[in-house]
Amino acid sequence: MPGTVAVVLGGSRASRGDSEASDWDLGVYYRGTIDLSALSALGTVFAPGSWGRIMNGGAWLQCDDEKIDVLLRDLDVVEHWTQRAQEGEFERDALLGYLAGIPTYSLTAELASSIALHGRVDAVPFPPKLALAAPQVWRFCRSFSLDYARMHARRGNVAGVAGQAATAIMEEAHAIVCERSQWVCNEKHLIEAAGLGGLHPLFAEIPVEGTDLLRWVDLVADRLGVPAGVATPWKKAER
Repeated sequence: MPGTVAVVLGGSRASRGDSEASDWDLGVYYRGTIDLSALSALGTVFAPGSWGRIMNGGAWLQCDDEKIDVLLRDLDVVEHWTQRAQEGEFERDALLGYLAGIPTYSLTAELASSIALHGRVDAVPFPPKLALAAPQVWRFCRSFSLDYARMHARRGNVAGVAGQAATAIMEEAHAIVCERSQWVCNEKHLIEAAGLGGLHPLFAEIPVEGTDLLRWVDLVADRLGVPAGVATPWKKAER
């Protein structure tokens, strides 16, 4: 496809964690514009930008019995956010399928976790500045989510409590793996990677009464290592 710079294998097959049910994830890196005519002949194609600025676009293909996901990656965008990550900076975008949002450094993580099949795109190790800065950002988000879980608990909104608590766990997991300088490309195995799998059973025990809901949120916070009674950062700023 004209415009293509490199093609990589990603996902579980690149990390050797695949099973018989695993699909194939192919990253197509391009510069400027790319001609998707050849890809369109093989399946449903989504043009660059149609999935957002980070996920970009791609295609869902079926080749015989194999399911193949093609992910388009604009090299100018990848290099921009990689440079920002090396400076200890990142942003989070809302994306379907993600609880805590997708961090912009995911583009850098993908490259570091992939296997080159065609062409070459240089990967970088986990930036030391990001390992220092990112956990603080994620833990601010975690505490905010827990605060909103308590707000929902006071209103008896069980679904709101569960959603905000689950988001808080994902955010703490992001903080943990960043502290370890460990690349994680998405949320699928994030909780286990961070060693927080022991929190799963709590979601089978969510109470329905307001007072009990508040206690449940506090239990989640305690399991996440959030000190009890510590003022939230935004409330400190209001004083």
